[in-house]
Amino acid sequence: MNLNQITLPVKNIKKAVSFYKKLGLELIVNSAHYARFYCQEGDSTFSLMLDTQNYINGAVIYFECKKLDQRVEELAQKGIVIEQLPRDEPYLWREAVLFDPSGNKIKLYFAGSNRVNPPWRI
Repeated sequence: MNLNQITLPVKNIKKAVSFYKKLGLELIVNSAHYARFYCQEGDSTFSLMLDTQNYINGAVIYFECKKLDQRVEELAQKGIVIEQLPRDEPYLWREAVLFDPSGNKIKLYFAGSNRVNPPWRI
């Protein structure tokens, strides 16, 4: 199987589209209730769906960035609030944390070969 897409609920589609475009995703579908982006690396897509109901989204969305520190600095200069600057985690990934306008947790990370081949892989 191949992961096609992740769809997140958002409270305001226009604000969310603007946010994800700033992250560097390419907008390929845009309507009043749905937006879809193409991820510049790989072959996956990412979408947003308007949800005006109260919801709790416990998912964490990870976007891999080869030049993580540089990318985070660029995003901060664009006005995106970075909750956690890049730091090395004990599971051998370097991660930064931010939230989209609807409160969805986003992690930008770089893991290199540890992404699929950590030392403890079975």
